[in-house]
Amino acid sequence: MQNPFSISFGTTPTQYISRITQTNQILDTFKAEVPSNHVYMLTGVRGCGKTVMMTDIAEKLRKEKDWIVVELSPERDMLQSLAANLYAIPQLHALFLKAKLDFSALGFGVSIENAAPITDIEVAVGRMLEHITKAGKRLLITVDEVTNNANLKVFAAAFQIYLRRDFNVYLIMTGLYDNLYDLQNEKSLTFLYRAPKVVLEPLNYTAVVAHYKKVFELKSDQAEYMARLTKGYSFAFQVLGYLLWERGDKNIDEVLFDYDQYLEEYVYSKIWSELSETDKNVTCVMAATGETNVGKIREKLGMTTPQFSVYRDRLKRKGVITATGHGFVSLALPRFEEFVRIHSDLENYS
Repeated sequence: MQNPFSISFGTTPTQYISRITQTNQILDTFKAEVPSNHVYMLTGVRGCGKTVMMTDIAEKLRKEKDWIVVELSPERDMLQSLAANLYAIPQLHALFLKAKLDFSALGFGVSIENAAPITDIEVAVGRMLEHITKAGKRLLITVDEVTNNANLKVFAAAFQIYLRRDFNVYLIMTGLYDNLYDLQNEKSLTFLYRAPKVVLEPLNYTAVVAHYKKVFELKSDQAEYMARLTKGYSFAFQVLGYLLWERGDKNIDEVLFDYDQYLEEYVYSKIWSELSETDKNVTCVMAATGETNVGKIREKLGMTTPQFSVYRDRLKRKGVITATGHGFVSLALPRFEEFVRIHSDLENYS
């Protein structure tokens, strides 16, 4: 039998735990008769399941008769790609021909007699969306791993115009917090600043236990031990399950060395490289001392309250630490303490 767990990023594995509350929030909003939002941004630490959640939402809407879903890459001319994708959908192709929309000057479609060719791609997409809306259809556009590049800025500026024209167009983007923050703070893209950011929460603990218990036929205490080892981190849930399945027995502790190695090579090394030196110092103190009290961590670092607050908030946005109560924080990622111990001289921080 094939391994039901996956260590490939972006693909929906057989053993998939959905974030029901956050997923339904977006679906209910988009499907409302008068939606309160047309844009959502999914963010969180690498490997938290942003792409998989976006794909899950897209697939649910794709099954609705009045919805059309198009995936775009931020590394290409997004308006050109959107137009080409829409024109390639048979039901829309027929709709555009009936409306006598001539896109031949833009490199796709056919020349239509007695119709003026459309020569501007932004106008072309606008005309397409106009007829999609008139036909009672809704269009969802998904964009994975966005960055503040020229393609995204041109697309977002046009999308803002389409929203003002009340077209039935919706957008979900995924990205790391810093990348979304940079994009939202573009002066010309103020509508993105108001777009809600959904920070992905850890997987439901009860659901993780149930999945491990069922797949491996474990006792409750064993499944709970595995769930605690993942801390609800989506990629860790997949890796631990994958390794235990490949091993072929139920000796959980025997896979921990490989578990740490997979987490390091696939995610943690990249996360660590993107932290500032002060970010790393905060993390090292927490890993070396096991301290969770904010006041004591701050004193160990010799920081004032305002200074520490800056780095605490940065690390929370990056998904490295989490608040566990008023005045308390802890490392959010599973076995990240072990990773930090290996890559830092913690004697200086203890």
